[in-house]
Amino acid sequence: MHVGVVSFPGSNGDHDALANLEADLGVTVRRVDYRETTLVGLDAVVLPGGFSYGDALRCGAIARFAPIMTELQKAAAEGMPILGICNGFQVLCEAHLLPGVLLRNKTLNFHCYWEHIRFENVHTAWTNNLEVGQVLRLPIAHGEGAYFIDPDGLARIESNGQVVARYSDPEGHVTDAANGAINAIASVCNEQGNVVGLMPHPERATNDLIGGSDGLLMLQSLLNTGTPAP
Repeated sequence: MHVGVVSFPGSNGDHDALANLEADLGVTVRRVDYRETTLVGLDAVVLPGGFSYGDALRCGAIARFAPIMTELQKAAAEGMPILGICNGFQVLCEAHLLPGVLLRNKTLNFHCYWEHIRFENVHTAWTNNLEVGQVLRLPIAHGEGAYFIDPDGLARIESNGQVVARYSDPEGHVTDAANGAINAIASVCNEQGNVVGLMPHPERATNDLIGGSDGLLMLQSLLNTGTPAP
């Protein structure tokens, strides 16, 4: 399997994704420069964390216009598995590949610690290796991580099962998200289930040597997709 990791100006999670997807997930990876205009030869794409374009205007607001995003839009429509992590989640929302938006943390502080999230949708390309109600411990690192969507949109994604995971305690009881996320939402997907965005970093939790390996349980879902490269 060949996975591309998009690198925008200001990305920093691309290094973690490239190294850990290859070393711990065992897939072939390559960096995809934001100026590229093709995704040929790739089976899946990861949009990593970081500060694309310095978070100017809004997080992800400029990255959505990068040349590679045109191809990403097409790939998403064709069913390619696409994962947006942290800033990548913000980019996918700005590009309207995912519903909602990420706002400034309620605390107005940058959050950087390990968090628990409980999974509810285990039928996506990125969560099919998990079970409903399963809790993973993953690191977070964001200043704008408060997921928000208008009431009609919220009702729609809740009824469609597009809420993939919520912030919880270790036992799986949903908690009020410290960042202020509506309905404690930590992750959402598109209607097809091939595009997923989440604020915690599974790619930074793929080996116990780096603090935990729960993220690998999630990322292993990709190996079950069998999506052929275009």
